[in-house]
Parts: sequence; structure tokens; C-alpha cells
Amino acid sequence: MFENSQESKTNLSELGEFGLIDHLTKGFSPKLESTIKAIGDDAAVLNFENKQTLVSTDLLVEGVHFDLAYMPLKHLGYKAVMVNLSDIYAMNATATQITVSFAVSNRFPVEALEELYAGIQLAAKMYNVDVIGGDTTSSTSGLMISITALGMAEKEDIVYRDGAKANDLLVLTGDLGAAYMGLQVLEREKEVFKANPNSQPDLDQYTYLIERQLKPEARKDIPPLLKDLDVLPTSMIDISDGLSSEVIHLCKSSKLGANLFEEKIPLDPAVISVCEEFEIDSTMIALSGGEDYELLFTISQDDFDKIKGNPHLTVIGHMTEENEGMHLVTRANQKLPLIARGWNSMENKED
Repeated sequence: MFENSQESKTNLSELGEFGLIDHLTKGFSPKLESTIKAIGDDAAVLNFENKQTLVSTDLLVEGVHFDLAYMPLKHLGYKAVMVNLSDIYAMNATATQITVSFAVSNRFPVEALEELYAGIQLAAKMYNVDVIGGDTTSSTSGLMISITALGMAEKEDIVYRDGAKANDLLVLTGDLGAAYMGLQVLEREKEVFKANPNSQPDLDQYTYLIERQLKPEARKDIPPLLKDLDVLPTSMIDISDGLSSEVIHLCKSSKLGANLFEEKIPLDPAVISVCEEFEIDSTMIALSGGEDYELLFTISQDDFDKIKGNPHLTVIGHMTEENEGMHLVTRANQKLPLIARGWNSMENKED
């Protein structure tokens, strides 16, 4: 949780709720013209003029969504922001503001929350969003963080999940599987540490994987890139629960089927290598791993030449008529039904 466990600790009760909020948010000041009033009043005031407003929220719970045994609090704050901004970019919009609320137990000193907010502040700075408010309360079961993200876009630029058409191309940003395999490495090292607290893990060869797990980056670059290419997707979603789950979401929303080609799924060499080490099928990890926060979208075949050869984008399949079903086409040219096996936070987890 702390990089330096020897630092002095300040009990939360010394500041109280409002003193804590003032303490943690003193470094935040609005930068965007759309933020009229941010922290410091009963409500924030925003002005998006004639643009459409987008709102998305996520709740992260200790022991369900993150493990502080290997998740530094600064990274957690940063990642919590990314999770929410990704949803705004998945609508082909610009993220503009966030609110931050958390519930915290008395095992956390003030300095721990300063670390958390340092990550939030860094994310807000890097992604040019204003922190405009939130709430804090006590918890009897660890740490919970809720972030709400707001964004804006012209009405005609917003992309939903239900606009795909048969024969549209399935396009993916970046590569998949690294975040999940980074988690597997961290979980393994956690067990090694529990067995031998004096062990010092050598994680240099896993740097990319661990970074994708602990400090993911939302694809802020994609909406402006698509605009520059004069491409408006017909549907779009972000990849938080695994590729198969997200393809199925697009299919069901658009009432279509899909063919997803195994050989086209982009995998970083580090993912392939560590999958071999763990004796796990890399395609399965790409399909079901989750937490990649890449964007998946569909485009008309007429737009193919506009994206062809772009290093950020990969065509991985196409949409079909609904009665053709949703399939993974393997390297051996077999058609397998596409099944959502992504992570489910509502499943019972074993202690």
C-alpha cells in the first residue's frame, strides 16, 4: 500500500470529513472553460453550450476489483480514473470532468489517501479533465472508490453500441491480454511472498504486462484520430471484460452476428511468452482476460482504405446477419461459437 512503510501516519479523525476533503483537494483547480464552478460549493456548475453531455460511473471495491497487496495506492487512483474515462472515449467523445467519492476504514491514515489522490491528480492532468467534486464516508470493509466521468461531443459524433450493420468491419485498437497476464504474475509473486517474506521478485521481464495491469491508459487518442481519418464508427465499446464479451455486446445491441478471426487478434510478444510460461492459451486470454481498456468498434467497408496500415488499428473480423450467429474462426479455419467468459464481479469469490 505504501512505498515507504516507515513514514509517520495521521489518523483520519484528526481532520474529520470536511477537513479531509479540503486537505486532499487543495491542489485541484479547474482548467477547462466548461467548468464554471468545481469543488467548494453544494454542486458543480458546468457549461457545455450546444454539445451533448455524457455521464458514466464505476465503483471499485477492495478485495473485488483490486488487491492492495500489490496495487500501490497512487496507481489505484490513476487506474480508477482510467476505468471511467475509457467509457467516455468509447462513445467517441471527449472526457472533461470527474467526481471522486470513496468510503474508507480507519486502517487507512491520511497519508494513504494522499497517495490515492496523487494518482487521481496525475490522471486528471495527463488527460486534461477537471476534478469537480465528490464525497467521502467511513467503511467497515476496506476501501471503495466511485468515480463519475463526464464528457461532451457533438450530437452527430456520438457512437452507440447499436449502430453496426451486416458486413461492417470489426476494428480493434492496441493489443490484448497483457493486463490479465500482468495480474497472473502479480498473484503468483504474492503467493511466493506469503511463503517467504524475504523473497525479492525479479519482475523486469514482465514490465509491460504489470504496467498494463497497474497503470492502464485509456484511449484518449482514438476519437481525434478517427476524426482526422474522416471515419465515424457505426458502433463502439471499450474492452473491460474481455474481447468475446464486448463483441457479443455489440452483436446483441445491433441485432447481428459476427465472425472474429483468431489469427487477426493482436498480441504483444510479451503476452505470448508469459502465456507459454503459465501454460495458458493466448487466444483464450485475449478473448476472456479483460482490463485492457482498448476500444472495439465497427466501420463501413467503404472506410477500410482510410484505416488500412494504421499502427493503432487492426481489423479483426466482420459483422454478419443475426441468424449466422457469433463465431471465432480459428487458425485451422474452424468456426467455434463465441462465448462470453469474461470476468464477472457478481460471481461469488472464494476467500
